[in-house]
This record gives sequence, structure tokens and C-alpha cells, in this order.
Amino acid sequence: MNIGVTVDAVIVKKGKILLIKRGRDPYKDFWALPGGFVEYGETTEDAAKREVKEETGLECNIVTLTGVYSAPDRDPRGHTISVVYLMRVVQGEAAAGDDARDAFWFDIDKLPERMAFDHSQIIEDALKVKDR
Repeated sequence: MNIGVTVDAVIVKKGKILLIKRGRDPYKDFWALPGGFVEYGETTEDAAKREVKEETGLECNIVTLTGVYSAPDRDPRGHTISVVYLMRVVQGEAAAGDDARDAFWFDIDKLPERMAFDHSQIIEDALKVKDR
């Protein structure tokens, strides 16, 4: 059995963080960071930019790597490793696309309770990196 590789994007702007509402299982209707699976032949950096564009309509640049999450039980679909980047908006307005049902800027200190996967922990860790 193979391990899946995904990317997630932490996008913070003016004290708010961009989250998408998932349109598919697992965690359908839960809030999550924009992200998804890395495609064959694609770098994780390119995958992060692509996934953000597909799910939110935003063009973003990578600021820094914030972490790698590899707990075998973090995704109910199977062992999945996620490479997480802090990203900055270059252009566009956030709007739901692809498999996202909604895209919304939440106050950093008022995140929704229904968060997918381990994204609450990822956000907490990423904000520590951002504040360095």
C-alpha cells in the first residue's frame, strides 16, 4: 500500500485566515485549509499553488514551509503526509471552486469548531512560525 502526499496552504491576511468548506467526504461540510493531493511529476510547491487556485481562485506565492504532518491516522482515507506552506495572496478575490463549497476569511482567534483533519493543529503551529 502506498502513502499519499498532500499539501495544505495557510493564507493569512490582515488578521484573518482563509478556510474552505469541504464539498466531499471525508469531512464534508467541515472547514479546512485549501489543499489536496500532489499529482505525479509535480513539486509540492507547485501543487500548493495549484490547489489554492482551484479551490479559492487566488494566486498565491509561498512564504515558507511551516511543517510536515505524517501521523498515520490523520486522514481516514489512509496514511497521508501533508506538506504545509504559509502563503501570501498575489492577486484575486477568494471564491469557492473545485470541490470547495465555500471560501471564507475567519478571524484568526475565532476559528470554526468543525475543522477537518488535523487542520486546527496545523493552523496553531503555522501561526507560531508566522510570528517568529
